[in-house]
Parts: sequence; structure tokens; C-alpha cells
Amino acid sequence: MKFKDYYETLGVQRDATQDDIKNAYRKLARKYHPDVSKEPDAETRFKEVGEAYKVLKDPESRTSYDQLGANWQNGQDFQPPPGSGGFDFRSQGGFDGMDFGDFFEQMFSQQAGHGFTRGGRRNMQMPGEDVHAKIQIDLEDAYHGAERAISLRLPETDSNGRTVQRERTLRVSIPKGMCAGQSLRLSGQGGTGLNGGKTGDLYLEISFRPHPHYRVDGRDVYTDVHLAPWEAALGAHVSVPTPSGTVELSIPANSAAGKKLRLKGKGIPGKEAGDLYAVLSIVLPPANSEDERQAYRAFAAAFAFNPRAAS
Repeated sequence: MKFKDYYETLGVQRDATQDDIKNAYRKLARKYHPDVSKEPDAETRFKEVGEAYKVLKDPESRTSYDQLGANWQNGQDFQPPPGSGGFDFRSQGGFDGMDFGDFFEQMFSQQAGHGFTRGGRRNMQMPGEDVHAKIQIDLEDAYHGAERAISLRLPETDSNGRTVQRERTLRVSIPKGMCAGQSLRLSGQGGTGLNGGKTGDLYLEISFRPHPHYRVDGRDVYTDVHLAPWEAALGAHVSVPTPSGTVELSIPANSAAGKKLRLKGKGIPGKEAGDLYAVLSIVLPPANSEDERQAYRAFAAAFAFNPRAAS
């Protein structure tokens, strides 16, 4: 069946008030009433508008629709989840060929034992939506683990049965070894359910804040190590800070700028820990005084070196 976006049918936003929905319906019902409209598809449009209003005018059925349809686009092939509204539609011969309006009507017309009381009073239980959000953490949090307070706008069901967005502050434990693109699952912190239905989960996708000293690629971490010309030429031992602590790095003689020295297992921890790469760069001392300039002249005289000879 094809999903129908009832908000789009009425020309209102998903956070429209009940009065907005009522006013939009009345306007469109007058426009497309078959007795007065000259539009060629007036009767079809009139039925579509009536179907949309029938669902959205009631806060309870509107909440159920919102939870079913939050991630669907108008006209998209729609497959109702098993057990929708406490009733498995597959047990009724499937939903092949069923219209979306028929599907939603069936949800709200079952007898007792399928989520409704006799006499038509609805008590359908529906689970809350799973919510997905993104958070940024520091690279050091991935090395050591951390606990952070985060503020997010998350869906809740208000006293009128409407889904609203409210700001919530949560304490989040970030396990050691998290990588960008991975998600943390916070059970029961998603959208609230309908009529006592189970609350959804919150999934937080991890990304790293930009760091002044490190770059991240998967579990591998890169840092720049600045050398004086004589350290690069003669070799040296230098102290290099890493997110897990300072290490002593041995610089081979005749190291060129751009050379990568691999520190195995010093990247982001995990079952297979990443590596840390020290990327060498050569920093020239300034020649501000006459003595410094004379030192450069002596340096130039000591080498028969043309840096452009190979180009």
C-alpha cells in the first residue's frame, strides 16, 4: 500500500495545533465539495481531505499516526510493522491491496482483545519511536571513557496525546574505545509510548570535536612532530604527547618532512586498537640577527646542495 501524508493533504505542518487542522479542513472541504467545486478531481480530493481530518482531528489517533508515519514520505510503499496497534494484520490475510486509509480505519475499529474496549473507546498501546541524534565528544573521551551531560530536544506525548518536542538533559556514559560513526543506545530514552506502550530508545551517533593536535581516521590517529633541521639530519630522541600519555620517539637520521613514524596500538583503543602516526615536519630557525645570518651562510658554504636539482 502507499503511505498517505495526512499533514500534506491538509497543507499543515506536523506541529500544527488542533485549531490549525480544523481550519485547514474547513477551507479545503469548501473548496472541493462536489456540489460546488469545479475542480475535475473535486470528489477524490474531498474524500482525501475528509480521511486526513478523520485521523488528525482526534489527539489520540493523531499520536498513533505520528508514531507510524514519522519516517515515511507521501506515496512511498508502506509496510505496517507486525503487531501495529496491538494487532497483527498478517493474521487477517495480509495487507496486500489494502489502502492506507483502510489500514488506519482497521486499526481503530477492532473489537476488545485487539487493543480496544467494546463500544469503540480506544485503549490501543503503541511503542514510542526510537530517536536518533548526533553528539560530539573529545578524542580523549574515546581513549579513557567519560561521563557527560548532554541536552537534546526529544519527542514526548503531552496530556492531550500530541507528540511534542521537549528539551531533556541526560547523563551519558561514553565507553572507552568509541569511534566516529558508532552509536550509543540509551534504552527507554526515546519517544514516549501511547496508552502505556513501551518507550522507544535513543541512539546517539558519535563524532569527534576538531582537535588542535590530532587528526582521526577510523581508529588511527595522526599528529605532527616538528623538528629542527639538525634533528632531522642527524637523528634525535624527542618527547611526543599522545592522548594516552607522552612517549619518547626515536627520529632516524636523514628523515625528510612528511615521513610517518608508526606507533603501533597507540591509536583509539579497541579489540583491534588503532595506530598513532607521527608525521614529521621540519621547522627552520629564523635569521633575524647578523650572527644568525652568518651561520646560514656558513651552512650554505659547507654543502654543495641544490634543492631544485631533482625537479
